[in-house]
Amino acid sequence: MRSFNWGILSTGGIAQAFVDDLSKAEGHKVVAVGSRSIDKAQKFASTITDAIAYGSYDELVADKNVDAIYVATPHPMHEEHSLLAMNAGKPVLCEKPFAMSAKQAQSMIDASRTNGVALLEAMWTRYLPHIAIVREILSSNILGQIQTVEADHGQRLADRGVDRLVDPNLGGGALLDLGIYPISFAHLVLGSPAHITARAVMTDRGVDAQTSAIFDYNNGAQAIINTTMIAQTPCRAVVSGLLGRLEIDRTFYNPASMQVVLSDGTTTEYPNSYSGHGLREQAIEMARVVRAGLLESPLLPHQETISVMNSMDEIRRQIKLTYPFEN
Repeated sequence: MRSFNWGILSTGGIAQAFVDDLSKAEGHKVVAVGSRSIDKAQKFASTITDAIAYGSYDELVADKNVDAIYVATPHPMHEEHSLLAMNAGKPVLCEKPFAMSAKQAQSMIDASRTNGVALLEAMWTRYLPHIAIVREILSSNILGQIQTVEADHGQRLADRGVDRLVDPNLGGGALLDLGIYPISFAHLVLGSPAHITARAVMTDRGVDAQTSAIFDYNNGAQAIINTTMIAQTPCRAVVSGLLGRLEIDRTFYNPASMQVVLSDGTTTEYPNSYSGHGLREQAIEMARVVRAGLLESPLLPHQETISVMNSMDEIRRQIKLTYPFEN
């Protein structure tokens, strides 16, 4: 089987991390890089064997050797650039957060179906081996009925001079960049909440520095979520049921070790032996989906992406997080 050929749309830090980790995936190759600056594209491509550099995104998505496009631009541009690629007939792996709203996400999914090309959300955690084990643990019912999910994601970023994290024009704030991880995890375990209560601490530029939310479910379960870009937090996740709990160690959204602790004192350890970052797993799934002629992955179907974005929209509504380009 020939290699699965990637085109990289944008040349930021996450794009470099994706390319670096992709080098550990057999049968995958980066063949093209696109930027709005030919100099940036050439600099990025210079470390990738035989990769072509393009000074426009239109040229990138028109490359006949590209099997799929990895969209790694800032949050507000995900919809535009995903649509550009899909309308050119290219499958898309789009970075998280998938879009700025559920409405945008739906337009992207509609384009996937109209053009008959695959579209995956690059919530890379969903594709990791330890999350596959989490799914098995949950389906086994060894924990009993799940009552509580606790997950946090906090990093000290607000004072580090990273403009895209604090600039409203770039979709800044803790919720979209960091909060998407615990929110997506809560959806993985408990599904879509019946009710959300959210509060935030805002920056002087009008984006959230810290947000906490409680998800309530019709069966009485709750998810308790915190995200902050002010301080480093444990970045752990705990799923508690009537018969025991699952503890995912720091950092829960990365490849991580885990423990299942049952109410009778029995403990089962799941050590972490993963090598590398983990971003390549979503690429491997993307290739499988494309080669199977599918439009979405069962690991994160389109409807669940919409469900997660609906939760993000509701949190934004409650904390009054708006962006200039939406007005």
